[in-house]
Amino acid sequence: MAIQRMDNVGIVVEDLDAAIAFFVELGMELEGRAEVSGPVADQCTGLDGVHCDIAMVRTPDGNSRLELAKYRTPAAVGTKPRDLPHNILGTHRVMFAVDDIKDTVARLRPYGAELLGEIAQFEESYLLCYLRGPDGIIIGLAEELH
Repeated sequence: MAIQRMDNVGIVVEDLDAAIAFFVELGMELEGRAEVSGPVADQCTGLDGVHCDIAMVRTPDGNSRLELAKYRTPAAVGTKPRDLPHNILGTHRVMFAVDDIKDTVARLRPYGAELLGEIAQFEESYLLCYLRGPDGIIIGLAEELH
């Protein structure tokens, strides 16, 4: 048996509205918001007393989604500083293809985006960068050069 698809990537955030605003400015669409709690949430997560607010955002093509979650209970646990480098074991990033990387970075700066390094060119193929958004989320941007 094989998987059917990757449904979504989940990201726990402290400020749900700020995270939604960041990803909407990036170009994602808010699919919906909901509250999650109860026995199924507890069983699935292995936590007791889960109560969280979630928002689902999707890429314009409808093929990829992020689930942003703000835990009310149990409180989210911050185990490390939010400004650690990208090469920490278990660190994740989500990569997005964009039309104009410099414009995208400029549009995201008012939403707290900070480049981890610089915009770099890979051969004659791509412009690439990593940036940190709300709650320390690391995303990558890739602009294909034609």
